[in-house]
Amino acid sequence: MTPTDPLVLRRDDDAVARLTLNAPASRNSLSLAMLDALKAELAALAAEPKVRAVILDGEGPAFCAGHDLKEIQAHRNDPDRGRAFYEALLDRCAQVMLAINALPQPVIAVVEGIATAAGCQLVAACDLAVAGEAARFCTPGVNLGLFCSTPGVALARNLSPKPAMEMLLLGEMVDAPTALRFGLINRIAPPGQALETAQALAAQLAGRSAYSLSLGKRTYYAQAGLPLADAYREAGKAMADNMLAADAAEGIDAFLSKRPAVWDNP
Repeated sequence: MTPTDPLVLRRDDDAVARLTLNAPASRNSLSLAMLDALKAELAALAAEPKVRAVILDGEGPAFCAGHDLKEIQAHRNDPDRGRAFYEALLDRCAQVMLAINALPQPVIAVVEGIATAAGCQLVAACDLAVAGEAARFCTPGVNLGLFCSTPGVALARNLSPKPAMEMLLLGEMVDAPTALRFGLINRIAPPGQALETAQALAAQLAGRSAYSLSLGKRTYYAQAGLPLADAYREAGKAMADNMLAADAAEGIDAFLSKRPAVWDNP
């Protein structure tokens, strides 16, 4: 990578967009510049209905090693001891995680190597995750006297409480089979084949109704934080809207007629 190379690479394959964190020398750390670049790419994708699935991976041997600790340390000599920078950094990071959540398209993380601290948070923020057999995950902040509180937000929404607290309290590396058991990832691929596995999943998603996937993703996250009765009301309204959509009429008719559906995708 040269200083002029983009921090996030984008490559499209038909209806699937692939975003690659492109700072291998820093293990694709989430510096402020990296977060800004990723946020800009996500904003662009949100406005492109022709893209129906997104893959997120990292260049080099690591997916993402979390925040740039050198950048963090460099601001300790600021007049406010770095508080303004740290708050801006964490706010920007939260904006990126929320942008993934709000993106109309499903996002698949691809992990070969390590995903640690905010990098592990990034995996948890994605809708799906595929890891190579050698992938490892960790929220090691506690080992540095810096508890991974913001990664804990994403972990708490992916893992049950005991595995989430185990990762956060112990700060130990978790291998791919354990991450699968904990609920952090969906699939384990043979070494070097995580991207290929994710591309196959993305192709499946791209063949679905874009409207129903977008509505379904939005509804899933909206109802997940609601009390049970409110969740059913939210989901019921969304499903009624979905039933009235052209794609639902087409899909049901295609099923009853035993023919392939033709979605009204852009």
